[in-house]
Amino acid sequence: MSNELTGTIKRPSHQTSGSGNETPITPSAKRSWSLRRKLIVTLSGFGGLALITLVVAPLVGPTPITLARVFDTSVPFRDNVDAQIFFIARLPRTLAGILVGASLAVAGVVFQALLRNPLATPFTLGVSAGASLGAMLVITLGLPSAVAGIPAVPIASLLGSLGAAGIVYAMATLRHRGLSTTVLLLAGVTLNSFFSALIMFVQYSSDFAQTFQTVRWLMGNLDVGGFQPILATLPLLGIAFVMFGTLPRALNLLTLGSDSAAARGVDVLRVQRVAFLSASLATGAAVSLSGPIGFIGIVIPHLIRLVVGADHRIVMPASAFLGAAFLVACDVVARSVMAPLELPVGVITALTGGPFFLWLLVRRR
Repeated sequence: MSNELTGTIKRPSHQTSGSGNETPITPSAKRSWSLRRKLIVTLSGFGGLALITLVVAPLVGPTPITLARVFDTSVPFRDNVDAQIFFIARLPRTLAGILVGASLAVAGVVFQALLRNPLATPFTLGVSAGASLGAMLVITLGLPSAVAGIPAVPIASLLGSLGAAGIVYAMATLRHRGLSTTVLLLAGVTLNSFFSALIMFVQYSSDFAQTFQTVRWLMGNLDVGGFQPILATLPLLGIAFVMFGTLPRALNLLTLGSDSAAARGVDVLRVQRVAFLSASLATGAAVSLSGPIGFIGIVIPHLIRLVVGADHRIVMPASAFLGAAFLVACDVVARSVMAPLELPVGVITALTGGPFFLWLLVRRR
């Protein structure tokens, strides 16, 4: 079994014999060092792109600002317009874009490996529809606008996503000794359609103002309105990404099939549970921040595989960096292209991701 598949890394040994000749480097050691170099180069490139986007994005918009004026301590904050725009209007949505883009991209990678379906997305299993239904109920029923200083819509959205994930998981494990990915997929698609019907019913029953607000939320946007919603989702995203870190090697083997993975020492049921829980948690937290933003979870993983291959040890972190940079760049376009009118960022991702994904399909064919 190759080291690229199992994830073991052997350092080349340079033991010298009595004649002073060095032992040759084995092919497995060459592959390990090649993988390490590829990992460093790939993550440096995509990580640098995400860092540049994070620094530049808050400075771009219909109102030009500079870092010199933002951090000018001689001007009080209440009189410093550049600082107010930077810290109140743009920096929170940039940070939200980084978190949401990275979460949706990695969740897409995990769901595609778990279901062994290249068309799987973070929204396939009904998690997004459950989050949307929770948000719709809060908006339509006129419930309190905040709970403990945190907006009620993200809280209801997160609870709805977790409820949907629980229902799908229960269906997939009912009358099965393990986790049936076939039932998981079918239950998710069915629940997605059911929740979508309920969302349409809620919209039909609401008044014009509520309908406008719900439609805008469903289009996806990063207008988080401060740092509190971001801080509220950080613990959940932190747990999800810690769980992501345990998956790459097992997902490499799981893509060969459950039987093949089990024969190579993988606890298939545990890996499936961790993959489902972590991807659902990341998706629910991301949707609670921004609403459902499509195409990131399917376009970014396929683009990364096209560039670096299918090894999840590289695909997962690279997808996180590129997904973050892509969503933040789309948000900059959304709030700049028709200023002072601001477009929902979900519209930009769909207009960009749709044709690009079709191009990927034609190229692969």
